[in-house]
Amino acid sequence: MKVGIPKGLLYYKYHPFLQTFFSELGAEVIVSPDTNTEILNEGIKYSVDEACLPVKVFHGHVYSLKDRADIIIIPRIMQVRKREYICPKFCGLPEMVLNSIPDIPQTIIEPIYAISKKKLYSWAEGAGSKITEDGSKIRKAFNIALNEQKNHKQGIKDENYKLRVALAGHPYNIYDKFINMNIIEKLNELGVGVITEESIDDKLIDMEVKNLYKKPFWTFARNSYGFTANVSREKMVDGIIYISSFACGIDSVVVELIRDKIGGFPFMILKVDEHTGEAGLDTRIEAFVDMLERS
Repeated sequence: MKVGIPKGLLYYKYHPFLQTFFSELGAEVIVSPDTNTEILNEGIKYSVDEACLPVKVFHGHVYSLKDRADIIIIPRIMQVRKREYICPKFCGLPEMVLNSIPDIPQTIIEPIYAISKKKLYSWAEGAGSKITEDGSKIRKAFNIALNEQKNHKQGIKDENYKLRVALAGHPYNIYDKFINMNIIEKLNELGVGVITEESIDDKLIDMEVKNLYKKPFWTFARNSYGFTANVSREKMVDGIIYISSFACGIDSVVVELIRDKIGGFPFMILKVDEHTGEAGLDTRIEAFVDMLERS
């Protein structure tokens, strides 16, 4: 059986688990290509206008797999931390896709609660049963995939640069080079190193978040706020760049929390959508770096 995994949204964070799990079950795993113009155009065509850019891109990735796979994974990720939730668009993502793209093959759309091994296994058990009826094989594949995810090192922490910036935002905005127009390479070419939220201990993020008057409801908000608050306070970076999807409700709140926390610390928001031009983005990055060099 050919299992299709769209290379969008939280694929960039959890692909070791997904790919390993289905491979260990004996399925042929097919991952959609890196995001490109064709995928974006198909995503725009089949997605609702109100969706953010990453969701539109995800639709394009699903479309690229629909004639190549027997079954497609559309992760309905609900929680990755206790008492916190993922972006609300993830909750209805499968319905958005299934009602927009015609002739999609069988899909796996069950909710994923990754807040404990037991809860995650309940998803794996259901998903795995669509590939094999062998329960022991599913259990073995699950454990191998979990270890693969735990051993996966993600994040950027550039060293030996005169200047460094913290690159904040949702993981798919940080790691999808098409969405962010190769911002990491652009910064490196300008002599600026990059660090991301994975480069600091999670306990430091918790420490910063405790200072808020109310615990963040969204995991993405918690991560971005805690990360930027810590690196600015500890002077680990010279500036912060926040990549935000146009019309993202969570970002509209978290950027204001960050602004309030960091005060006059150099901070730039780059909003992206399908109309964002690379020349304009380049100009803003160059101007921000020039400001950091002069300060």
